[in-house]
Amino acid sequence: MTRLIFIATGDIALPSFRRLLEHGPRPLALVTQPDKPVGRKQILTPPAIKTLALEAGIPVYQPERIGDATGELAALGPEVVVVMAYGQILRKNILTLADKAIINLHASLLPKYRGAACIQAAIDAGDAETGITAMHVVRELDAGDIILAKSIPIAADETGGSLHDKLADLAADVLTETLELLKNERAPRIPQVPALVSYIPKLDREHGRIDWTMSAAAIERRIRAFDPWPGTYTEAIENGVSKRLKIHPPTKVVEAALAPGEVRIDGSRLIIGCGTDALELHQVQPDGSRLMSAADYLRGRKPDRFQ
Repeated sequence: MTRLIFIATGDIALPSFRRLLEHGPRPLALVTQPDKPVGRKQILTPPAIKTLALEAGIPVYQPERIGDATGELAALGPEVVVVMAYGQILRKNILTLADKAIINLHASLLPKYRGAACIQAAIDAGDAETGITAMHVVRELDAGDIILAKSIPIAADETGGSLHDKLADLAADVLTETLELLKNERAPRIPQVPALVSYIPKLDREHGRIDWTMSAAAIERRIRAFDPWPGTYTEAIENGVSKRLKIHPPTKVVEAALAPGEVRIDGSRLIIGCGTDALELHQVQPDGSRLMSAADYLRGRKPDRFQ
């Protein structure tokens, strides 16, 4: 039996953690981020993976800095440490914890898309596929030698949320195969090709502002990629007043001779000019209001342009 510590915070790690609970090796412990305030009322909320671990009787560590728990984790004598979507940089004292290997499950086909927003990046770029890569962890971000990678296609209507869930399920399979390779001492170390490396920074809400000078096809992909996080929005100008309007998928690319941000209202259809072609919106959400159809939005508002 492999003695294993699991280090993760994001929900993408849940299927992999469940796989270990159900089929082994049962984790010695979970290391996750401290509980954080969530929502308008800022209620202190634990990561979902912490709740799952406690229900299964797995010890949970939540250090502010993971290095502070080095002694306690070392005392568990792990052979393997698995990391996925944890949210802290691992220093040397953690990288040397495991007797056999410390591995990371990363949601891209490395060396493409190192960094935080790799799921959104693959959709945004119009890639045909993405996947999960298992790699050895080193100090440099997502730069370790590759053990195993599995790919899945990106659907034409894929959103950031739907792809996240597919990759979460795929990661459990990748983890199972990787642990088997390590157990049998057959895990390869395939160096990443430096010329193929790309980096994706962390996204925040302001990255979701739509630039209507982009092509309609590129904007359509971005709206799907950034759903549900960080979301996309525009400023709707109504009688000279700017009002934030969130844009939700699906949208449709249409041919129309409109300037970027120019609005055409065709009955209940809301069409916006882009750098190339135009985009028909189907679901929007005015600031402080509910999600609604474009037709419902147009019943009470007549935007002059988007910017």
